[in-house]
Amino acid sequence: MSDKRKILVTGGTGFIGSHTVVELISKGYDVIIADDLSNSRIEVVDAIRVISNGIQPLFIQMDLCDRNATLELFQKYKPHAVIHFAAKKLVGESVSNPLLYYRNNIDSLLNVIEGAMSIGCYDLVFSSSCTVYGQPDVLPVNEFAPLKKAESPYGNTKKIAEDILADTVQATAMKVISLRYFNPVGAHHSALIGEYPQGAPANLMPIITQVAIGKRESFSVFGTDYNTPDGTCVRDYIHVVDVAKAHVAAIERLHSAGSPERFEVFNLGTGIGISVFGMINAFERVNALKLNYKITDRRPGDVEQVWADTSLANKVLNWKAEKSLDEMVASAWAWEKALAKKTNSQTSEKGVVKS
Repeated sequence: MSDKRKILVTGGTGFIGSHTVVELISKGYDVIIADDLSNSRIEVVDAIRVISNGIQPLFIQMDLCDRNATLELFQKYKPHAVIHFAAKKLVGESVSNPLLYYRNNIDSLLNVIEGAMSIGCYDLVFSSSCTVYGQPDVLPVNEFAPLKKAESPYGNTKKIAEDILADTVQATAMKVISLRYFNPVGAHHSALIGEYPQGAPANLMPIITQVAIGKRESFSVFGTDYNTPDGTCVRDYIHVVDVAKAHVAAIERLHSAGSPERFEVFNLGTGIGISVFGMINAFERVNALKLNYKITDRRPGDVEQVWADTSLANKVLNWKAEKSLDEMVASAWAWEKALAKKTNSQTSEKGVVKS
């Protein structure tokens, strides 16, 4: 396989990373994963192999904050392009330990940029976030909307990273596409890969599935007095497989000679705002379940409503989110049940006493 098909995916065993690796392999790319497994599990690599009909990505466990190790990674494997997911992502933890987030998320990016340029690898796709918009003045929010002060150090690392990449593009031959995700949910239809929340999940979907499976008794709906149709916060939920496919589209754009711009930003969403109650109702309807939740006061820092204008990605990347809300909640529930089955099986095996 030619080097032009060799892609380094940092954080490739994570939630979005693993789904992206599957899509890359399906398109014939040769994938190298670099991940420290701090927010993922090694069995994801084998799950990718099963989904991909026996094709397994090369996996290297490493800390990208280690500059020398990162430079060696690029020198040894010489990827043609990089998709950079690797980052810490817990908002609450970033508030209580900001230096950890700035050091990890920024140092790793700087090392990846330096490593890539050291071998003439100039194509990079960056994993950004809609957190850079804060509460937008106009909805739906497009890529030209003013960026607001971040609500957390985590969100600020995404803004700083985009600034670093934009400056790097100005001074070097590097080309970058930054993808600003809205709210990725769901899981692969095989239920072999999905989201492994570390500790108590902060996002709505894994909280819902954990209550449904019985891992937790109930969850809170934070505020029903917002200026929205049903009073609850509104978000743009997008299936993780659609997000993954957008990364393949971004790589293909970087590889083509068609782009006059060397730093581009695209929103990834469905363009449809779904409220908290809307998500709860969809989950209950599709999966024939009743969820136990309580209504509490607003949570400080929550954005009232945000959803994407995705017309730029639709036109320029020739990409569009295809999976419905029903597919999101059905696949998320299938993944949670598969995870419970796997956990129960492992627990049973540990409890077996051999004579």
